[in-house]
Amino acid sequence: GAAMGNIEARLQELGLELPPLAKSVGNYLPYTRAGNIIISVQGPLWGDELRFQGRLGCEFGLEQGQAAARLVMLNLIAQVKEACGGELDRMRQCVRLGGFVNSTQDFNQQTLVMNAASDLLISIFGDRGRHARFVVGCSNLPFDLAVEIEGIFEVE
Repeated sequence: GAAMGNIEARLQELGLELPPLAKSVGNYLPYTRAGNIIISVQGPLWGDELRFQGRLGCEFGLEQGQAAARLVMLNLIAQVKEACGGELDRMRQCVRLGGFVNSTQDFNQQTLVMNAASDLLISIFGDRGRHARFVVGCSNLPFDLAVEIEGIFEVE
């Protein structure tokens, strides 16, 4: 059989499991491909189960926000894996991440929430995980999700 990919081995080493692919909850695709670019927007789901519904600074604190961001990142990686025909080693570079953090007016630690996603990505992919990024706080998100992240990836 084929040897396990380097990235799959790294996920195992880190004790990480990719969630089942989340289905779109609207009239859109879970990811699109344009040439070698994959674009996907994901939330904190485990399969069809919504997790982390609430606002940072109200229902959730920083640590829970960071856990939500990590789960979103794993959902993005699951979509990239699907787009790469199951071979995560074909992910060349994360180009950009965009984070939306469902926040109260006085919560201002969106950067620290998003760092959890960025750190996780880089711990898995190394330099290929390094990316440009934006993060914003917003007054609400669909289904009251705590975090949504858009990822733009270059693949082989």
